[in-house]
Formats: sequence, structure tokens, C-alpha cells
Amino acid sequence: METEIKKYLFDINESIDSIEKYLGGKRDFNIYLADKMLRRAVEREFEITGEAMSRIEKLDSTLNISANKLIISMRNRVIPGYDKIDNEIIWGTIIRHLPTLKIEIESFLK
Repeated sequence: METEIKKYLFDINESIDSIEKYLGGKRDFNIYLADKMLRRAVEREFEITGEAMSRIEKLDSTLNISANKLIISMRNRVIPGYDKIDNEIIWGTIIRHLPTLKIEIESFLK
């Protein structure tokens, strides 16, 4: 695997770790909605993750990351559509896709 791809995988892993730290043990959608700073921090980490995924795809489209299209698509919506962010989609991605993504990324980094 190319060094550049490993760097992007590391960036994704760091963003996932950051999202988990931001949320702490409070995996509560209402807490997430009530905290603008938390929402903005999580959105930024998804921007980084989506950009890194997009760059990986350009370098090696055969690398199989299950939520790859979803994360890239979310990044493409979050950046220009800051006023149309659907918090339920972000939250659903955190709950349904982030745990699997973390496992996949960590396995690529080993």
C-alpha cells in the first residue's frame, strides 16, 4: 500500500477517534442537537474523513471501504450546504457506519 494512502487512512482514523472523544459516553441525539459546538466539531471531522476517502479513491479505487461513497457524499453536502445539514443523517452515520469504518480502517493500517 502506498505511503500516501496510509497517510489518508491515518487521517480518517484520527477523525473517527476525535468524533468518539467528542461524544464521550453521551451517545444521545438530543445532547448532540443541543450542542452547536459538538455538532460543528463532528461535521468538521466528517469533512476531513470524506476528503481523505475521496483522495484514497482517486489513488486506488480497488480499496474496499464499505461506507466510502456515503462518507464522500456527506462531505460533499456538508461543505457547500452548511445551512442544509441534516443532523439525523449525521447521527445515523455515527451510529450505523462509524463503528464498522473504524474496524476497516484499523485493519488497513496494520
